[in-house]
Amino acid sequence: MDIGGVKQFLLGLQDRICQAIECEDGRQTFQEEEWSRTEGGGGRSRVMAEGDVFEKAGVGFSHVMGETLPPSATASRPELAGRAWQAMGVSLVIHPENPYVPTSHANVRFFVAEKPGEEPVWWFGGGFDLTPFYPFDEDCQHFHQVAKDALDPFGSEYYGEFKAHCDRYFYLPHRQETRGVGGLFFDDFNGLGFEQSFAMMQAVGNAFVPAYLPIVERRKGLTFGMREREFQLYRRGRYVEFNLVYDRGTLFGLQSGGRTESILMSMPPLARWEYGYVPESGTDEERLMDYLVPRDWV
Repeated sequence: MDIGGVKQFLLGLQDRICQAIECEDGRQTFQEEEWSRTEGGGGRSRVMAEGDVFEKAGVGFSHVMGETLPPSATASRPELAGRAWQAMGVSLVIHPENPYVPTSHANVRFFVAEKPGEEPVWWFGGGFDLTPFYPFDEDCQHFHQVAKDALDPFGSEYYGEFKAHCDRYFYLPHRQETRGVGGLFFDDFNGLGFEQSFAMMQAVGNAFVPAYLPIVERRKGLTFGMREREFQLYRRGRYVEFNLVYDRGTLFGLQSGGRTESILMSMPPLARWEYGYVPESGTDEERLMDYLVPRDWV
């Protein structure tokens, strides 16, 4: 089990994604902050703000460890109790300024829990998803096609399985809608053995830039006004609701004593809530609701 190789890949992935986003924005660069925690481990957080294209982008790497897992990790996996653990990953959220450019999220991660005299328990997880406010079919199709192409070499079943998992996971029960148009999500994965499971995680991480940035390039020049901007801010509220109420990574980070500033850097810089909001009939804002249910894109 090459834990060092996993860490090396993740650090390089953070570098490559940040370079691609900086190139696309053309004005702003990421500000980096290295951090450590008393419980063990640390990371480096990179944030871009007020760019020409991206209002806020956060790309974080973390490698944290401890002797006792938080309740969010052992509730469904009691066999992990009493094991020392390590978790590392890259996680990012991008909030563009133009409402016609979707928000997007990605993460890839590795977890291992060890106990003397017993086999280690390990798995990989990750994925990426797209949250448009004014959807275009061709963008959704492109995003999902890149996702499928990344997974097909490992088995034709994985795209459908991970796409369905994403639709289930990024769902807001109290709103009865998905967070966006989905993508990929997998967790607790070790079914291909270490080398091939690691290779699949790498393929997913490397697929994010070609899945997302062509959409940014197509939409970043579209003209928008106050109506579109206010709707974007309203829909960003859904992002906040999901991350604070349902997201397992947020819960794990906070319960395990993670760095709060880094955990919450995925939050949008601005969002709004409006009581009893209903989009006008026949508008593009109403049309979004047709996209917030699972559908086949490829």
